[in-house]
Amino acid sequence: MWRDNLDAADDGGRPMPSEEGPPANVRNGQAPHFESVLCTNPRNAVGPEPREAPTHFPDLLLDRIVKAIAAECQDFDLTPYFHVPLRDAGDIAYRQEIMRDLEARATMQAITAFCQSMHTVREQRQLAQKLYYQWEKAWWLLEAVDTYGRSVLRLSETLLQLAPRSRGLRAAGAWLAGHVRSDAFQALVSGVDRLKGDLSAVRYCLLIHGNSITVRRYDGEIDYSAAVEATFDKFRRRAVKDYRVRFPSPGGMGHIEAQIADRVALLFPEVFSALQDFCAAHADFVDPQIARFDREIQFYVAYLRYLARFRQAGLPFCYPSLLTESKEIRCMRGFDLALADKLVGAGQPIVPNDFCLHEPERIFVVSGPNQGGKTTFARMVGQLHYLACLGCPVPGEDARLFLFDAIYTHFEREEDITSLRGKLQDDLVRIRRILQAATPDSLIIMNEIFSSTTLKDAVFLGRRVLEQVSALDVLGVCVTFLSELATLNGKMASFVSAVDPADPAVRTYKVERRPADGLAYAMALAEKYRVTCQQIGERIQP
Repeated sequence: MWRDNLDAADDGGRPMPSEEGPPANVRNGQAPHFESVLCTNPRNAVGPEPREAPTHFPDLLLDRIVKAIAAECQDFDLTPYFHVPLRDAGDIAYRQEIMRDLEARATMQAITAFCQSMHTVREQRQLAQKLYYQWEKAWWLLEAVDTYGRSVLRLSETLLQLAPRSRGLRAAGAWLAGHVRSDAFQALVSGVDRLKGDLSAVRYCLLIHGNSITVRRYDGEIDYSAAVEATFDKFRRRAVKDYRVRFPSPGGMGHIEAQIADRVALLFPEVFSALQDFCAAHADFVDPQIARFDREIQFYVAYLRYLARFRQAGLPFCYPSLLTESKEIRCMRGFDLALADKLVGAGQPIVPNDFCLHEPERIFVVSGPNQGGKTTFARMVGQLHYLACLGCPVPGEDARLFLFDAIYTHFEREEDITSLRGKLQDDLVRIRRILQAATPDSLIIMNEIFSSTTLKDAVFLGRRVLEQVSALDVLGVCVTFLSELATLNGKMASFVSAVDPADPAVRTYKVERRPADGLAYAMALAEKYRVTCQQIGERIQP
């Protein structure tokens, strides 16, 4: 019998294939219960209907990432699946298992072949709907049903042979094994085979005289084309150039061909009547559960295809563990996926960074010189948590992240003159909304808050905000030019963007865990680009 126990595994760590075939309920033609490959609980199911992207997407550049992933699938809009992070650790583990299975070449090939076949089915159905002539429409619908039946059978057989470890693919395989043995599916497949056999046995003659064509049954007449070829075959010496002219196909049956098909149908009423009845009975032949599987499985396929180019560039990805109680998060060699997409395309190196929090730390306070990677670090923390709660592999060698309930971001915005608020007031209003909505399970990412006011006011306001964030016991990242905030209390963890010790104007893009030093290295940059007061004065002297 099929084994759900992962302890019964071969040397490769996969369940031992069964010699007894599928479970009893499958052998009896009853398909086991199966809902979705995206979640274990139907109440947590993510529908394919359009959903607005979370408000933090632009700040974390997740909108770019999801757009690039969705572009890997041309058949469906996958963005709704990426707009809803999971809140159930079991569902996240469920997705991670399927991702791991699909990282195996044989499993990915089987799923990809199935998706390609289903793409062909959709094309054939669309063609059948577009065409005008009755029997041509019927033929392409029959072809679509045939392609569908073969692809479902092939996938069922392959999943049984591969014995995937994930609960999702095991359940899908068990359901498919029962489905292909069901009376409805067997009738569908046998009906196609019978009709194709009957249609291939139809033989008729065309008598063409002037502008008239007579269609009648074949009565044993000699096939002169075959006889002529057989006669001249003995003179064949070697392959020669084919001088026959091939006219382009108009892309469908012509009106003369359609009339011929109508006459053939009158000659063989039983066969064509059966074809007509079959098409009427199976206009919607795709099982809803298989259509759902076809769409949902491409969530995984598209994401892994997107990651392939980064892995080819030597960048690491891992399956993170998700914390629900502890907030001691960490990541080794993590990186901003949106920035990596840009740099890999340009052939430039990616600088990874590590981070960790120890009790009672909750907030990364990231300071240091401008253009040193502080904002990139903050985005990375947000991206990793969001992708992890989708059940996806995340950038990095090893990661332990928090299962959040919501992500709130406060990044710099351009002034909106229609709001009749100044920049400082707008910052305060937005921060207030975040603090009112956040819970201890939230993640707050703030980038250069209160940069529009004086240093004294910025320090005062920054302290008040971080005190409230700290009181919530929420995880957060605060990118700031105020080094004073790094020592506010024991929940602050100070990280500093580093520079090259030999040349302070050169940014290393490494963000290191160390006390804030308050150095912006602005003078080094000014000297590098020759914009110090002295250098400008030298250039403008008459």
